[in-house]
Amino acid sequence: QVQLVESGGGLVPAGGSLRLSCAASVRTFSNYAMGWFRQAPGKEREFVATLSGLARVISYADSVKGRFTISRDNAKNTLSLLMNNLKPEDTAVYYCAAKFGGIAMTSNAYIYWGQGTQVSVSS
Repeated sequence: QVQLVESGGGLVPAGGSLRLSCAASVRTFSNYAMGWFRQAPGKEREFVATLSGLARVISYADSVKGRFTISRDNAKNTLSLLMNNLKPEDTAVYYCAAKFGGIAMTSNAYIYWGQGTQVSVSS
């Protein structure tokens, strides 16, 4: 069983930055690929970024590439998402998710989910 708790969301102006964190309660965090997804009102949940258990494989959605950085600290069981140059279209609830094994870009591949944290970007 993996429990995930996100934090760090908030309201920022366009061009600003936020760092999201996800704390994982699990015995061997490095066994799990982690991902960030987001869901805006009226839209489907979409992939943002993912990285493998040892952070050797990383993938980003085209919409955030060059602006967002995903990282993890396996010693502290934490996942992070640094978001720079935020745009109004980044406004959404952001979720961290975990799956055993390799990375995946589809939400249905992930078994464990956090409760989400709201990110709002004003224009």
